[in-house]
Amino acid sequence: MATAQDKTTDSLKKLAATMRDDSAKADVLLQISRSYFNVSWEDAINYSNEAKALSEKISYNKGVALAWKNIGIAHYFKGTHLEAIDAWQQSLATYEKMQDKSGIANILGNLGGIYERSDPTKALDYYLRSMRLAEEIGDEFRIATLSLNIAALYDKKPATEDKALESYRRAISLSEKNNYPDALGMATGNMGDLFLKKGMVDSALHYFKLAEKKLQGNPNLPLALNNIGKAYLKHKQYDSAFVYHRQAYNESVQASNKLYMAQALLGLAEIYAAQGDNKLALAYYRQAEPLAAELNANDELNRIYHGLSVAYSHSGKYNQAYDYQVKLTQIKENIYNKEADDKLKGLQFEFDLQKKEAQIDLLSRDKELQVGEIKRQRLVRNALLGGIALIIAIAFMIYRNYRAKVKTNLLLDRQKDEIEHLLLNILPAEVAHELQEQGAATPKYFEQASVLFTDFKGFTRMADHMSPQELVAELNECFMAFDEIIERNHLEKIKTIGDSYMCAGGIPTPDPAHVLNMVNASFQILEYLDGWNRKRQENNLVPWHLRIGIHVGPLVAGVVGRKKYAYDIWGSTVNIASRMESAGEPGQVNISSSTYELIRDYYECSYRGKISAKNIDEIDMYFVVRKKHAESHESLAKAAS
Repeated sequence: MATAQDKTTDSLKKLAATMRDDSAKADVLLQISRSYFNVSWEDAINYSNEAKALSEKISYNKGVALAWKNIGIAHYFKGTHLEAIDAWQQSLATYEKMQDKSGIANILGNLGGIYERSDPTKALDYYLRSMRLAEEIGDEFRIATLSLNIAALYDKKPATEDKALESYRRAISLSEKNNYPDALGMATGNMGDLFLKKGMVDSALHYFKLAEKKLQGNPNLPLALNNIGKAYLKHKQYDSAFVYHRQAYNESVQASNKLYMAQALLGLAEIYAAQGDNKLALAYYRQAEPLAAELNANDELNRIYHGLSVAYSHSGKYNQAYDYQVKLTQIKENIYNKEADDKLKGLQFEFDLQKKEAQIDLLSRDKELQVGEIKRQRLVRNALLGGIALIIAIAFMIYRNYRAKVKTNLLLDRQKDEIEHLLLNILPAEVAHELQEQGAATPKYFEQASVLFTDFKGFTRMADHMSPQELVAELNECFMAFDEIIERNHLEKIKTIGDSYMCAGGIPTPDPAHVLNMVNASFQILEYLDGWNRKRQENNLVPWHLRIGIHVGPLVAGVVGRKKYAYDIWGSTVNIASRMESAGEPGQVNISSSTYELIRDYYECSYRGKISAKNIDEIDMYFVVRKKHAESHESLAKAAS
């Protein structure tokens, strides 16, 4: 099935085929070449060459410079670095001819990046030259990224670590000033790593937590959380380390990032190993192992195999300890071989570069002979211009008709996007996509999900003393706040029925943390309502009191019918959750016994007695009182398994 990127590329190709030879067509060809960077290096190079040929033909210098730049990028990702250098040198020469300081700074930075491994001194020279130009033109984004690159070079040697810190601080300052979240997250994270390497754990924590703050909503957030956990482990603050590694694991699961999941599980294992709890250490090491092995993450496997070998040895299981010691030796050899291979590649690159430079003198002589040939070709070109002008006139008529068609298609695409956006507002993403692709969504059975109901006590009586407009406005304000809390805790809103709000956890994507997320969301809802009621009382308005009920169990979820689509859930679990709410009390979270069994290690609860439910025996009920200070972590290890 074609992706959105494929469709965009195909549309650009069709557009280019109908355009006359001008700078606009060259720009479209360049856009096509960029679309192939992560798909096909050869196609990226071919379209860049086509854009370059057209740009040279119409004396479009910017197009020539950008085409050479794109050719260099494609060769860089392809691993043919000499060709990348040649292309970027051509781009640099064109930008210098144009006196385009921004373009020159860009290419100098690229050349610095390509020399980082083989010749750090040369790389630094290119970075500093790029930095001087960026400062001249006030390009603060480039200054920030160059500061990061320069800091990374200084970071590699103990003697220049102070210079690295200085460059990281500059990158952080500019990124905060201009709101560059990715650069800020990287700079603070790298600075924390440097302080951790120097043994300055408190300073490392400061920057790791700054990275956490700036990476909220970013897929790299688990990296910052794992770093904080690692720093707390160095401090022997095991509870704090556990909290951050667990949070990193939950965020990684949401983002489907297996590397961050493996690092979080590894961090949890090392916490228990440090406390001498071999049983739980082994449990987490074994969970991390297949994830790291799948990704060939040698650094993580090195720590995992070492930890498993030690933990099995301390447990008296010497055969398993020996097996993992053998694996540890093998992985160390892999790491050593890769480092050696990288060094050999660097030497080969340097040798090839010197050989290439030796050929430049010979090529310059050939260039003089080529000048005469170019003059002859110009005469032929001029003779063809008359015929081309006629072709262009015809092409213009075709293009004008095509543009009208493109405008119509763009309008249809925009309407389609609006429809898709509306669909995603009422259905979970994966259900919406299934509905779009297949015309129907198959209901799914979930072995375990959590369901929450809320209801305002005495709502009917309050409604009698308010106008319909006031009532709906205030209810909407509450439910909008609930929506935000539910989304923040990775839960799925199902619907509202009058003054009742219903949501579920663990659907449509299973989540091992859904029960804890549901209870956390409940307390956040009550906390919000407390603040909201204080404001109402300050204005002499009656406060609103809310009951909350939660139950955990199996259910079916999906979309039924063909009109007015709505994602809904069915089963006795839903009915029991509703009973938990109606049997609750305002300001309290009332839960069933099945919910209690899953959260008892994390929350203090008070027993309330039994309640009968339709077609089900009596059910025990509990009020959730507060979160426990000292959590029992063994149950989480079982849940993560």
